[in-house]
Amino acid sequence: MKKIYFLSDAHLGSWAIGNARAMEMRVVHFLDKIKEDAAAVYMLGDMFDFWHEYKYVVPKGYTRLLGKISELTDKGIEVHFFTGNHDLWCGDYLEKECGVILHREQLQVRLDGKNFYMAHGDGLDDKEKHYLVLRSIFHNKICQKLFAAVHPRWGIFFGLEWARRSRLKHEKVEGFFAGPETDGIYRFSVSCLEQNPEIDYFIYGHRHVDVDIMMNDRTRFIILGDWVTKFTYAEFNGSSLEIKHFQDNQ
Repeated sequence: MKKIYFLSDAHLGSWAIGNARAMEMRVVHFLDKIKEDAAAVYMLGDMFDFWHEYKYVVPKGYTRLLGKISELTDKGIEVHFFTGNHDLWCGDYLEKECGVILHREQLQVRLDGKNFYMAHGDGLDDKEKHYLVLRSIFHNKICQKLFAAVHPRWGIFFGLEWARRSRLKHEKVEGFFAGPETDGIYRFSVSCLEQNPEIDYFIYGHRHVDVDIMMNDRTRFIILGDWVTKFTYAEFNGSSLEIKHFQDNQ
């Protein structure tokens, strides 16, 4: 039986994480391992620590990952790529060159008889006022065009350095889940569930913590963890979903 896989938050290319090649190869090995039984792969954001496409320029590196994604899509395996808060500046390169299906917003979809609601997870917590302002600037088309006018020599440097400082600043709070009573993404999911009680799975990235809890007797709330320290992913076989940890020596 073909399976559907979900992963997020590899932050490839990060200047704050050592062994960049090893980090990329771990994801490549995972995709290579699942390619024979995968019907689809959902990458729920922040696969790159910074990604910005200029009209004729894309960030260097990641050739092994991009080649493996292209191999999967050439085999007819759907690869869905969600933009996160680190790689939201995607153009059409990944779609045209690698064959991915790009998602810039939340996605609600029915897969093998189950209803899924998926998003990266940033911007869903209405109490993160300062971040929501910053996020609106990053998503502003005029601001994006102004940044695109900066030479890639400096634009890519600025983006990677910003991402490095952001990770070092927030790494102490990453991997923490305050609980369903206070977590903003969970509150957002509760609101969605009130409008659509048929949802079976809410799946998010962003928080770098692996969470799997029942919201009621039907619906599960899942945060996928990351591929920086946890190497966690979800596997759906058509009837049940399981959270697993990838070990590269398997």
